[in-house]
Amino acid sequence: MNKYFYLRLSVLTVMFAYLSGCTKTETITETVTETITETVTDTIIETTIDTLRLDPVLVAEGKEVFRHDTFGDEAFWSGVLHLDKAILGADNGGYGGGVSPATALAVGLKVDAEALPDEVVSLIQSGDVDLNDPATTVELLRLNSVVGIKGNFDGAGDLSSIGITCALCHSTVDDSFSAGIGKRLDGHPNRDLNVGVIVSLTDNAQFLADLLHVDVPTVNAVLNGWGPGKFNAGLMVDGIATRPDGSIAANLLPAAYGLQGVNLATYTGWGDMVYWNAFVANLEMHGQGNFTDARLNDAGMFPIAVENNFANVVNSPDLITGKLPALQAYQLSLDAPTPPEGSYDVAAAERGKVLFDGPAQCATCHIAPIFTDAGFNLHTAEEIGIDDFEASRSPTGMYRTTPLRGLFARMKGGFYHDGRFATLAEVIDHYDGHFDLQLSQGDKDDLQEYLKSI
Repeated sequence: MNKYFYLRLSVLTVMFAYLSGCTKTETITETVTETITETVTDTIIETTIDTLRLDPVLVAEGKEVFRHDTFGDEAFWSGVLHLDKAILGADNGGYGGGVSPATALAVGLKVDAEALPDEVVSLIQSGDVDLNDPATTVELLRLNSVVGIKGNFDGAGDLSSIGITCALCHSTVDDSFSAGIGKRLDGHPNRDLNVGVIVSLTDNAQFLADLLHVDVPTVNAVLNGWGPGKFNAGLMVDGIATRPDGSIAANLLPAAYGLQGVNLATYTGWGDMVYWNAFVANLEMHGQGNFTDARLNDAGMFPIAVENNFANVVNSPDLITGKLPALQAYQLSLDAPTPPEGSYDVAAAERGKVLFDGPAQCATCHIAPIFTDAGFNLHTAEEIGIDDFEASRSPTGMYRTTPLRGLFARMKGGFYHDGRFATLAEVIDHYDGHFDLQLSQGDKDDLQEYLKSI
């Protein structure tokens, strides 16, 4: 295997409902804004679209890919790291204590309530399901209800392997059933997910240690140091696990919604959405596909990538490339969520918009309606007043202007790529000082309300 580690997405108001077994579909290419009607399994769906038209069949295919396709990455997560055995536990043919539903929820995994049969829902509600038994987790996997993790079962009905999907990091649930159990919210970053702790369950950490040229205790310290909602996407290409001050390097899982019209898809602008999907599917999720990026042939900058030929990954069959168009279409259909009524002060937000567009200079880069730069949306660390540590790990050496739509839905974990600012107030204070804006406290409060309203 020549691929290692995992993860990782104007105004487009598209909401295509996916109902299996389409009876009529229509691809529309006009760019004028209007309301169209699709007939899908005898259900009428009215969809308002601004700026572009997506093929509903391709969107439906992409939804399936996003939610359920592992791209063959079971070869890594089970074949190398043996995480299926960690889930089972020693009592069920694996190793260790196993992963119960209670443990899974504690490390941020989510359960799709709509995938649970009514009888299972009733049993959970009545307390007749043991949420502390790893065998229950296996049954939830059998129901395909664990968001982002796909279980595979052999002829005898035993769990034989697991793989991960895009939804693991870029979907959550609305907690409508209970904490961690509810309806899927695709595109929302799972800021509860403790990726490092999950990976640390492997009984083959030596593989990762050998790959990174460190010892197993170091691997475990790094994995357990990321924390909820964070991941070090560059680790498996550059081997850099810590910041210059010695703290563990990790970035917040980004949103995959509201990316219509956005040029570059990552915090440091590695590439557009299609590029990053290919990068993640091959090098982070460890799927079986093809991937090329000559920039990774720089041994000084990306030593791990060079050692493992990550700049030119070739697999046959290719289980990734043919799915990229559908995956892109689905991601482009994911509108940013609308702030709930009462979640911000409307009058203050209106005042904040005036400041955002004018004296506070926010709209210099966060240009409505896409709320990032129109075109080349990268800036130097000096321009935005922070260190260049993360930017220097990217081929661009710069930071992307993060799109702000749906900001209210991804506040957990802080702001900026690494969550360095715990609150919006801290972000505003940073720019107030960096650009000498001389905002009053009232101005700052109004700006906060506007940011919550976007």
